[in-house]
Amino acid sequence: MRLRSLKNKLALVFCGITLIAMTGVWFYVVPQLESNLRAQKRDDLKRVALATVDSLQRVERRNSYSPKHLDVLVRAIADTSDAHVTLFTIPRSHIKPPRVPTPLSDSAANNVDQTTVFSDLAARTNRTQIGYGTLNGGTVAQVALPIGSKKRAEWVALYSRSLDGVTETVDLIGRQLLVAAVVAGLMAFIGSYLVAGRVGRRVRRLERASRRVASGQFISPLPVKSRDELGQLTSAFNDMQQRLSRVDRARKEFVANASHELRTPLFSLGGFIELLEDEDLDVQSRAELLSAMHGQIFRLQKLAVDLLDLSRLDAGSFELEQDRVDLSELADMVASEFTPAVRRGDADIQLRMSEGGVEVTCDRERVAQIMRILLDNAIRHTPDGTHVTISASRRNGSAKVTVADTGPGIDSGSATQVFDRFYTGESQNGGAGLGLAIAKELAQRMHGEIRLNARPGRTAFTLDLPTDVDGE
Repeated sequence: MRLRSLKNKLALVFCGITLIAMTGVWFYVVPQLESNLRAQKRDDLKRVALATVDSLQRVERRNSYSPKHLDVLVRAIADTSDAHVTLFTIPRSHIKPPRVPTPLSDSAANNVDQTTVFSDLAARTNRTQIGYGTLNGGTVAQVALPIGSKKRAEWVALYSRSLDGVTETVDLIGRQLLVAAVVAGLMAFIGSYLVAGRVGRRVRRLERASRRVASGQFISPLPVKSRDELGQLTSAFNDMQQRLSRVDRARKEFVANASHELRTPLFSLGGFIELLEDEDLDVQSRAELLSAMHGQIFRLQKLAVDLLDLSRLDAGSFELEQDRVDLSELADMVASEFTPAVRRGDADIQLRMSEGGVEVTCDRERVAQIMRILLDNAIRHTPDGTHVTISASRRNGSAKVTVADTGPGIDSGSATQVFDRFYTGESQNGGAGLGLAIAKELAQRMHGEIRLNARPGRTAFTLDLPTDVDGE
């Protein structure tokens, strides 16, 4: 047997527990049972002795009897009480005790020479004595009754009853307990072996599935056939596998999308360099190529910064500062950074701020980064000249910054995906689709959130920050 097996261990444990329990029953119940039976036998003998000793007391008071008549009476009492009866006489003596009783009559002629401690004690104390003794080599229950006056006993009647029945009963129960222990041990072993085998198969199934998941081979969810701990463990495993599968798909998509986003500007730069190597290229064309190269380099720089921010957010190494910030002033500062876009006619930006400002404890630079992402997103994905509004307000213990535009809006199918990494929809504006994902992560790190409210002709992103809870 392999003791390392859970099935064998559980089977041995259950079998051992059963045998230990039966052994405890043997050493506790059997002696207790024997003691109770012996006491019951002794007390029953005392009751019978007290009920049958009256005839001997009457004979002793008359002080007139023949040995033959006394022997007949003793044997009759023995038959009635179902006991061995010995009658002792206490010799008269002027010397102080001990006065040793001598046999006067016996229900069995061959036992008249027996001696007993209880008859001696009854003679000396003039009180009934009960206990256990020996008779013909066997253990018996004994009752010694003094017969005489209250001051002095003249006779002692010794009742003895064999305890062989008790011994036989205890031996029978002991044998039955032994058989029961063996049967219970076998049943416990077999039952626990079967139960442990079933548990072991479920554990091995989880082990094999875990090894496959660890090697990257995701499997179908394991069936949950019970609500016990193993069933809960199986459910937890299925949930873990589902989460790992989503993480693995996201990782693969992230690598594929990042590779694609990096490859596109790199290939463009390679093509531009080859064109610049043409000596016949005129000045205007060369300037256009250099401008396009600057745009691709800016795109690469922005993508590198976004990827670095995402990796730091995922690694949990993103540290946030805690400053008292006026969101109205911060929004005005961020809006001023887009003045060139306004002058080119890309958008029309307006500010709508609450009087007195909107103060909140947060990371100034990260909130400004979120505002830049939302404002750049509104300008990039709307037609030229679109009206864009930035508003800040305080309501119900939270501070809100909303960037809204009057562009074509976002359809309901895309509204649930705009915060996914690398999601760009049908946009052709060259974005990597990381801005809104970063903005959402930053907002959550500051115990806030970003909500989208979109309908045809209007799209609004709202940054909601708590005013009474410090960020992490």
